[in-house]
Amino acid sequence: MATESRFFAAGSSESESSSSDEEQPVVAKPAITTKPFAFSDDEEETKRVVRSQKDKRYEEMTNILKQLKNHKKIKDFTQVLTGLNWEDSEGRKKLNKGNARSLATLRQRLRKYNKDFEEDIAKYRENPILSGESAQEDSERQQGPEDKERKKKKKEKKIKLKSKEGEDDEQGWTEVKGSLTAMEKAKQLFPKDTEITHQVVLKKLREILSARGKKGTDRTDQIEFLKQLRIISDKASLGVGMTVKLVFNVISSIFDYNTNVSTCMREEMWRECLVQIEELIDILIDSEGKVIVGENIPEESENVENADQPYKVRGCPLVTVERMDDEFTKMLQGCDCHSTEYVTRLRDEEKVCELIRKLQSYLEKTGSRSEICRIYLRHIDHRYYKVESGPDKDEDAKQESDEGEKGPKKEVESSSEGLDKMCKFIYSRDTSDRIRTRAMLCHVYHHALHDRWFEARDLMLMSHLQETIQHSDIPTQILYNRTMVQLGLCAFRHGMIKDAHNSLHDVQSSGRAKELLAQGLMQQRQYERTAEQEKIEKRRQIPFHMHINLELLECVYLTSAMLMEIPWMAAHAYDYRPRVLSKSFHYQLRQSEKQTLIGPPESMREHVVAASKAMKKGDWKQCRDYILAVKVWKLFRQTEKVQEMLTRKIQEESLRTYLFTYNSVYDSLSLFTLAEMFELPPSVVHSTISKMIINEDLQVNLQLY
Repeated sequence: MATESRFFAAGSSESESSSSDEEQPVVAKPAITTKPFAFSDDEEETKRVVRSQKDKRYEEMTNILKQLKNHKKIKDFTQVLTGLNWEDSEGRKKLNKGNARSLATLRQRLRKYNKDFEEDIAKYRENPILSGESAQEDSERQQGPEDKERKKKKKEKKIKLKSKEGEDDEQGWTEVKGSLTAMEKAKQLFPKDTEITHQVVLKKLREILSARGKKGTDRTDQIEFLKQLRIISDKASLGVGMTVKLVFNVISSIFDYNTNVSTCMREEMWRECLVQIEELIDILIDSEGKVIVGENIPEESENVENADQPYKVRGCPLVTVERMDDEFTKMLQGCDCHSTEYVTRLRDEEKVCELIRKLQSYLEKTGSRSEICRIYLRHIDHRYYKVESGPDKDEDAKQESDEGEKGPKKEVESSSEGLDKMCKFIYSRDTSDRIRTRAMLCHVYHHALHDRWFEARDLMLMSHLQETIQHSDIPTQILYNRTMVQLGLCAFRHGMIKDAHNSLHDVQSSGRAKELLAQGLMQQRQYERTAEQEKIEKRRQIPFHMHINLELLECVYLTSAMLMEIPWMAAHAYDYRPRVLSKSFHYQLRQSEKQTLIGPPESMREHVVAASKAMKKGDWKQCRDYILAVKVWKLFRQTEKVQEMLTRKIQEESLRTYLFTYNSVYDSLSLFTLAEMFELPPSVVHSTISKMIINEDLQVNLQLY
């Protein structure tokens, strides 16, 4: 018992002492690896969202659509069983077989599935709002119209302004109707009752010009501002100097309207440009030296205020007209040459030439030699390729020249002698090789076009351009090619077959006559043009009304080659390596020989080949019929004379071919028999045989009885 008491006493004392130190016993806690329950504290941290069944289905459909879009982006249609009707036809062509097959299956299943919901789909398309979307979207859509109504009322409040100062607040409110037009803005350049002076106008001009080229600047407004500023200046009588300065700026703004160099000007801008340039030239002509214009005049040295001294304005009317002329060429290049639009644009050439003539008369009195040469060249560029019927072709221009205009212009507008005088002026006064070279080529072209063969040939030989033309710029080389072609056509019309062949050989034998004459672009096998190269070459193209018919050119070349090659081939039939004058002509012969079945000729080349074969046999009549059956001869002005010349040449060359072929067969041939066979005068037969003997082409004796 004592033991127990002591035990309990000891226990009680320990408990009392321990209770004083720590009342709660220490218990070892097991490690918790999982959290099986969500306690109330966790429930308070993550709020539960209660959604309707409709919203859940809408979210599921959105996720499906998102996946479909992702599959569509990577074009993995094998992973999609239902989806969208894809309208990208180009993209479908690029798919592989597996994806294409999957896409077709997908579209078929989608159509089959949608048949059960056609009515619902139709209702949704008629009224998507009533389709039963989520409650959140319905509320947002309902809130949207309310916001729009609120903004509309706010806007109506803002657009009410006072009509006049001094009126009552209750009666002075008006509604502003839309934005102001460019014309209305231009009329508000100055506040009311502003005194218009030179300084005010110049300040406003600098303000308008400072906005040029900046982002957001409306170029149409700029043109209207400058035009209205000119009207205000004229009403205030600020002088002709200010008018000229403003007109120069209006024209510059019109040219700057189109920022793309490769495209042409819009038609309304083109019309306005012609009007402004004509007004500028008329003002300069009427001022009679009161206004001095030039590119070298600095802006600080301009005089547009002091009327006691000559007005000085920075600007060059010659540069303006040259740019206008280039823009006209660009407009012709930009439209279809076989459309009525081209004919409509081509009618403006008369106005362009009129402006050039007006400026020419002005510069002949006030311009320098270089400026006169430049304006003469512009005038020549519009005349050298045209056929003139006589001295009285342009009666209106002749009447203007009779009214007192001086210089070579009087002759230019009445006959082609004026072009001759302008070219000779450039030859003697021009200091730049380019203008002189181009004037000479145009002069030769004009002579050849009018069948002045000897003048054209002599001028071309004296110029020595064949030796230096490769150092010229590309447009000048194109003009050289055109001139040589026209020279060859002129020689052919005169019966100079060898000269015609030599003139046409360089252009025609290359196989790139269209490109060398700048009448179109051909596909190159060796290399591909870049986009920039193609743009540059298109800007060099000659307008369609200046083209030379390529079929006529080829026909003349092949016919000339036939008249030269067939007799030569007969004379050197047994040579190991005979001389080849025209590779293209021999190519056509070889192509004909490769054909197993040869029918009657249809194309121009086939006619020439058939005529060549007939000439080989000595049948000059059949040769003549084949050649004259070609329709391109009608493109010559004097078709009958050309056909007569061709007939005569075919008779003579057929005679030579016959003598070369059969000279070893006969001991003697009667001159009169040959004349009867080829229907030639005996004198012509005698002359032909004599030339062959002199040139040692024929080893015979000629005996006359």
